[in-house]
Amino acid sequence: MSACAPPHTQHPHPPHGPPSGGRRRFPVASADLSASVAVFLIALPLSLGIALATGAPLQAGLVAAAVGGLVAGRLGGCPLQVSGPAAGLSVVTADLIHRYGWRATCGITVLAGLAQLGLGCLRVARGALAVSPAVVHGMLAGIGITIAVAQLHIVLGGNPDSSVLANLRALPAQLAHLQPAAVSMSVLTLALLLAWPRLPGRTGQALRRVPAALVAVAGATGTAALTGLALPRVDLPSWRSHALAGLPEGPAPGLAAAVLTTTLVCSVQSLLGAVAVDKLVAARPGPVPRVGRCDLDRELLGQGAANMVSGALGGLPVAGVAVRSTANVKSGAVSRNSTMLYGVLVVVAALLMVPALEEIPLASLAALVMAVGIQMVSLHHIRTVTRHREVLVYAATTLGVVLLGVLEGVLLGIAVAVALALRRLTRTRITHEDKEGVHHVRIRGQLTFLAVPRLSRSLHLVPQGAHVVVELDGSFMDHAAYESLQDWRTSHTAHGGTAELRGRRGGIRTAEATLTAEPTMTTGPTPPAGHTPPTGAPPPARCRCRPWTPWRNHRSCFPEAATPASQEAGGDAGREAGRDAGRELARGIGSFQRNTAPLVRAELARLAREGQRPAQLFLTCADSRLVTSMITASGPGDLFVVRNVGNLVPAPGEECGDDSVAAAVEYAVDVLKVRSITVCGHSGCGAMQALLTAEPGGAATPLGRWLRHGLPSLERLADERHARPRLAGRAPADAVEQLCLTNVVQQLEHLRAHAPVARALAAGELELHGMYFHVGEAQAYLLGRTGTVFADVREDGSAAEELRSPA
Repeated sequence: MSACAPPHTQHPHPPHGPPSGGRRRFPVASADLSASVAVFLIALPLSLGIALATGAPLQAGLVAAAVGGLVAGRLGGCPLQVSGPAAGLSVVTADLIHRYGWRATCGITVLAGLAQLGLGCLRVARGALAVSPAVVHGMLAGIGITIAVAQLHIVLGGNPDSSVLANLRALPAQLAHLQPAAVSMSVLTLALLLAWPRLPGRTGQALRRVPAALVAVAGATGTAALTGLALPRVDLPSWRSHALAGLPEGPAPGLAAAVLTTTLVCSVQSLLGAVAVDKLVAARPGPVPRVGRCDLDRELLGQGAANMVSGALGGLPVAGVAVRSTANVKSGAVSRNSTMLYGVLVVVAALLMVPALEEIPLASLAALVMAVGIQMVSLHHIRTVTRHREVLVYAATTLGVVLLGVLEGVLLGIAVAVALALRRLTRTRITHEDKEGVHHVRIRGQLTFLAVPRLSRSLHLVPQGAHVVVELDGSFMDHAAYESLQDWRTSHTAHGGTAELRGRRGGIRTAEATLTAEPTMTTGPTPPAGHTPPTGAPPPARCRCRPWTPWRNHRSCFPEAATPASQEAGGDAGREAGRDAGRELARGIGSFQRNTAPLVRAELARLAREGQRPAQLFLTCADSRLVTSMITASGPGDLFVVRNVGNLVPAPGEECGDDSVAAAVEYAVDVLKVRSITVCGHSGCGAMQALLTAEPGGAATPLGRWLRHGLPSLERLADERHARPRLAGRAPADAVEQLCLTNVVQQLEHLRAHAPVARALAAGELELHGMYFHVGEAQAYLLGRTGTVFADVREDGSAAEELRSPA
């Protein structure tokens, strides 16, 4: 009886905190506990491996892991981000230890934490995200290469140097003097790391819940113990001899650069990790307890406090770690308790598991960290920066980090990024060609005073009295270019020529005004991370067009003179109005060919090759005020649309010679295999008004005969046994609106009676949805689970009441 709308979509950024109610507390605590155990099992070997890679005491990795979980987890602004020693900091830390010693490095970590506190108080966390992603990814890639090359020496049984170039030069000699025991344990570790996530079958799926890093290190440790191999192992001295922070000594500029580098890498890595955690949480499937959106300024404060505590206690620098944070989110964590419990588990392990930890071969930890370093050179990031033409920035940053150092490499990358941006800003391409007597001057790029001489030369190539089209493909024009273009246009038109200005992306911003060009289609934004359209709601257009953009200031463009009254008043006026309408239509088509066609051509070519595969049949009224692509944000290939007067679906056997709707339904369900059918009514429907005012029997005209298919809606409205549909929060405004709502419900009943629909519903392959669009309010409503209440749809795609799909 009811057509049901999609379930209520979770708000992408609801307030933080577990759900209320006593029954929910234990499952939430259980989820946090299981997540903390999963993170602990991953973090324990990685923390020791990163400490080994830096040359710090191995206890320092455990200290940083515990402090990251307890301090950053409690004070940070990202509840589910897990902090601790990070591979991205190992190169910086190793360099500091080499220059200043371990205790001075701890003091530098404290100062870096203090700097982070200051930045957090200044609320500049968002500003750190302004760094080009190519610089950030290049920095991480350079650090990854440095880690991998250094750890390769330990994997082969040797000792690394502090310089990448020195490690590369020493590699042939190291290969000539392999240590078989170390190599065998390293190979075993790498083999388990690669094979464990690929175990097949149900047994493999169950085993894969144990982290691969833990399995790899445990497997190498057990093998080394059983075979009695003699090779270097983890050495954890007594905590009584653990070194705490000391005051750094050395030249002030060098110390300032050390603090700045540590602050920069810690902050950027933590803030980018927080943004990534937001996306992971938003993308979690199914109903999950609410988790708050990350507060980046608070996260910076929490990281600063953690670095101060970790440095003071003799631990490594702390930052948000992507691997552990991902594991935390995917394990079902729902609050910051999971991160804090992970810190507690690290403390317990550091105090009670020392004998077991001392059995781990150093070669196994080195192989684990080397694998992490290799993974930091992401092919996905390389493809992304190449697509955005920023591979030069990426390469410069990576080489700078490898050859010069982290801070120097980042500064080099920023310099290259700025130079590339300035080049793009000042590079303007101006072309001129004559096509069938029409001169086309195309200007691509930003139009500044630097391009005025070339612009002037190109414009003066146009003969006097000629028709010229100037195409502006840019977003900014300064005062000098604006005056030059306007002066030329004035002069050209004064000598009998015509000049048409076109903007492929709308109006061109100038230093003082807007140079008007024809309104155009613009590319639309990518949907926010985590946003899921409700079931039954049409998906966004793949071509990313925004067909509603030109409608923001739209007025009906066809002349009001073309009315019966005007034609009666004078035939000439009517004929003139018809010609105006034809010209408007031609201009609209021309605008499509010029502005929209280039945006959708690739998508339409794909659809032409592959054929249409729409997911939805959208059946609505032929009313001109209902623009389906606009109200559903859909594009080519998304909707199979059927329109008729009154959005009517004749019941089976009642078609009276008109099988067009039944044929469309059969084609959509049986051939196109649509998964959803939506019947959409609207306010002020003329067909419903005609039904209410029609004489019994109806008019013997095609329109009158068609409207007879709406009589069951009138009967349903008069039948008191049926609950009257209404809008959520208010009663229908009048009898017409009441009939419009009732008609949607009745046409859904007719749809269920059609054999193809009935079969698909019985097989669970189809959903039916009712929709009502209020034209005057520009508000869409979806029919709820009761089959009587239409709930308004919010901007995030959710509805005002809980909605569900039909059984």
